[in-house]
Amino acid sequence: MAQQKALFLESFGGEFAVRSTEIYKPGKGEILVKVLATALNPVDWKIQVFKMFVKEENYPAILGSDSAGIVEALGEGVASFSVGDRVVHEASFSSNKYAGFQQYVLVPAEIVAKIPDNITFEQASTIPVGLATAVEGLYGDANRGETGAKKLAPPPWEAGGEGAFKGKSIIVIGGSTSVGQYVLQLLKLSGFSTIITTTSLHNADLAKSMGATHVIDRNADLVSEARKILDDPIDIVYDTVSSKETQAQSLDLVAPGGQVISTLFLQVDKADYPDKSITEIYADLHLPNLRALGVSLYGKLTELLASGALKPNRVEVLPNGLAGIPAGLKRMERNEVSGMKLVVKPFETP
Repeated sequence: MAQQKALFLESFGGEFAVRSTEIYKPGKGEILVKVLATALNPVDWKIQVFKMFVKEENYPAILGSDSAGIVEALGEGVASFSVGDRVVHEASFSSNKYAGFQQYVLVPAEIVAKIPDNITFEQASTIPVGLATAVEGLYGDANRGETGAKKLAPPPWEAGGEGAFKGKSIIVIGGSTSVGQYVLQLLKLSGFSTIITTTSLHNADLAKSMGATHVIDRNADLVSEARKILDDPIDIVYDTVSSKETQAQSLDLVAPGGQVISTLFLQVDKADYPDKSITEIYADLHLPNLRALGVSLYGKLTELLASGALKPNRVEVLPNGLAGIPAGLKRMERNEVSGMKLVVKPFETP
């Protein structure tokens, strides 16, 4: 049986180790991708440290949510891609065969996009989960069926979506994070006129280049500074940081009847904010309830990247391929990465 290298989280709360595993065969409607670049995300170290998202019985587990590479093999019925195509897609740690921290990965063809010539594999690998999280938070259903909060519709890549929210205002906490950069770009495409974001001031120019109209120092009093800018109460705050402190700030800012979009679980007492909604995101486009949104997005992603309407994150490539991931995750855990996406090349693994 053909073998590949993969990075396993060996046990629940355990250690990472590179070792060999099988190369998968694509099923009906699937593509086998040779992974030439994969990116690190905060969720990867949080799974190890906080023992979240991956069930104990599913270990040893392969993590990783971002993949860019070339089509290695096609499953039955796949006609929209050819072997050798440069592609990008979201990976999923719901099953090892779909996870990103390995040299070959399976993915449903309908949530894959071709990489345009102006984007490198390394740049492309910064896109999938950050963009998916931004998209699900703004334009997806999330838990809105339970809360009654409204999503933005239509999204800007669909008919009638571009510029649809002209004159509207919004606040994004953490505009220089990977997710934050995609949120800012999507809001700009959707036409929001006032886009306020928080970031470290050394990332202010980056945030403005992505679409922010106003930047507030992340260490400033957000509530008072935002109210100096806004003429009217705000209906939506997108909190990409989602700490207890930023969730409380977001809920203080949003108007009665408004919503806070959170990338992590609720850490404040919702009972203190009875007239405000919390939209919680789990943006895995492999899931059935998110698949239609993913198909819509990936159907237009090549065009959005080729035109420059969406730009990837800035990249730092780590040495030693998959073996370099654990040290990179430690840097992220210590909050030592700012305005940058850490990427590895799996075929550089010793």
